[in-house]
Amino acid sequence: MKPVTVLTLRDMKRAGEKIACLTAYDYSFASLLDRAGVDLVMVGDSLGMVVQGHESTLPVSVAEMTYHNACVARGVKRALLVVDMPFMSYQQSREQALATAGRLMRRGGAHVVKLEGGEPMAETVHFLVERGVPVCAHLGLTPQSVHQLGGYRVQGRGEEAAERMRREAKILEQAGASLIVLEAVPAELGAAITQDLAIPTIGIGAGIDCDGQVLVLYDMLGIYPRPTPKFARNFMPGSASIEDAVKAYVAAVKSRAFPGPEHTFRQA
Repeated sequence: MKPVTVLTLRDMKRAGEKIACLTAYDYSFASLLDRAGVDLVMVGDSLGMVVQGHESTLPVSVAEMTYHNACVARGVKRALLVVDMPFMSYQQSREQALATAGRLMRRGGAHVVKLEGGEPMAETVHFLVERGVPVCAHLGLTPQSVHQLGGYRVQGRGEEAAERMRREAKILEQAGASLIVLEAVPAELGAAITQDLAIPTIGIGAGIDCDGQVLVLYDMLGIYPRPTPKFARNFMPGSASIEDAVKAYVAAVKSRAFPGPEHTFRQA
């Protein structure tokens, strides 16, 4: 099968075909996800929590992200590989962001780099894209800002907050972002932003109407030893193997069976 590219994802959005995404942090899981039909594999800085045992994503370094990125890249043959730029590796200047992105792509094998933040990051997105770096944006609950947000809380509730997020999504698209992750936002807002944009939206707790869905792999397998987030589902029960569970997840995303109402946030 042909490798998935950012243009493939745009074609999928136009055709109404859902995009199935999962995180991975090593070669073996990356290979399994690729075989099971996952369209987009994300090396998330969530590894700080689910692999390293930290309370947040903040301690993760560029060196650690590059290492895990390279491990995953060796296992991915078809899926698009998106890699997080970790906390304070891109916020200080556009040049810092370019250096981090270059390291993740050159040494780690990333296809796309992901950064968090709205309008203040638009100039950085444009700077990277103009220099040949594909960018995935991230709005809503941005884990690197967990202390500023006051915890892992739903974002975009209320008319003013929702309109601000819709405006920022358009600004990031205009800056050149190839896709955008929407995390922990009301389903109505996820649907509105998806309708607003020509680029794909990837939801995690953002409702069924996003163009794609992503989960942390360890939540999807029920192996992270902390409470499962409301927006996640354990696909292991009833599956004969991990690969079968991943295939069930992919099928559920493609058929719109996941996420269900129980995984969804509402405006009120």
